Amino acid sequence: MTTASARPAPASPTDQHTADPRIRVATVPSSHVYVRHLAPLEEPAAGTGTGAAPSIVRPADPDPDDPRRSAVERWWPPAMLEPEWVRSNDDFDIFHLQFGFDARTPAQLAELVQTLRERGIPFVYTVHDLRNPHHVRREEHDAQLDVLIPAADALITLTPGAAAEIRRRWNREATVLPHPHVVDFPTMQRMQRERADRALGRSLASDPFRVGVHVKSLRASMNPVPVLHTLIEAVRERSNVVLQVDGHPDVLQPGGHRYDEQLAAFLRDADARGEIELRVHDYFSDDELWRYLASLDASVLPYRFGTHSGWLEACHDLGTAVLTPDCGFYAEQGPAFGFHHDEDGLDGASLVAALDAAVAASGTRTSVAAPVAERRLQRAGVAAAHLELYRGLLA
Repeated sequence: MTTASARPAPASPTDQHTADPRIRVATVPSSHVYVRHLAPLEEPAAGTGTGAAPSIVRPADPDPDDPRRSAVERWWPPAMLEPEWVRSNDDFDIFHLQFGFDARTPAQLAELVQTLRERGIPFVYTVHDLRNPHHVRREEHDAQLDVLIPAADALITLTPGAAAEIRRRWNREATVLPHPHVVDFPTMQRMQRERADRALGRSLASDPFRVGVHVKSLRASMNPVPVLHTLIEAVRERSNVVLQVDGHPDVLQPGGHRYDEQLAAFLRDADARGEIELRVHDYFSDDELWRYLASLDASVLPYRFGTHSGWLEACHDLGTAVLTPDCGFYAEQGPAFGFHHDEDGLDGASLVAALDAAVAASGTRTSVAAPVAERRLQRAGVAAAHLELYRGLLA
């Protein structure tokens, strides 16, 4: 284990940091919704004089095929992770890694952080994942974290539980900042209002509780079959609940590059028996995803390992209840109905209890939505905290 005392001291800032009121932060990736929502809702006015808070500028993701161009929404693989990109660019003061380093070896990441150190560029790392949801085994990601976490000049994570694990494993302190909203505010406000209007005249006898499981493209962290078996049995005994299952063609249709014949047959048979409503479709656009989540009363996360979830945050934005496993730190992100599910298996009784609790809360018209005003304040606080952290590194 590498301790904090063994970590190199942060580099001293150069004169340009005090001359330029902007703080230029190379962020990997800069186009992701999480990163976009780290910005304040209102940027400081230009020319406000001495003492005004500097603005944070995040250069666009370079095009992976031509790093001289911005990639806009295409950022994989991240060109900023190449040491040569770091050496050849002078338009950033801080390097902030979020995610996207899956394909980099520990040796390549060590070269990256050494290059930043040689250039005197502070390195910030936000620890989103303590367990990579795409890897069946954890060793590769652990080795990457063993490079990044000890080397960072500052660490951020999203929940107290994740911070405690970082402290235990690496003897490093991470600043805990909540995940900002995922859904844009106008959409959030409109869909929360529509949900509230539906709740006013709702009767569970005529308008059943809709619970959804989305198998998506079947990440390694997902174990949906036992979850679905349990939910199908529960729904069979509850006339006021409907189970909707969504998935992508790459997993559920023959010829898909990740086709799971056993899962597809199980879902088709359950759909034919009327036990589920199966919907197979391509990836949702953002607008389609928000409409899908808003149409559900509850979304079940069928994860057996992981750390944090942006899907869960979108549910909070839209007022969709979330049934979360107790692996990782999902339950610390906000209100949830918890059940036991990890790599050792599922406790079906706890999942049924979570479902019943969500249905009961719906019957009392208890809102699980994060109020828009609260999300706005949260975003302002997260943006201010990032600014303070960056200024501290350059002071």
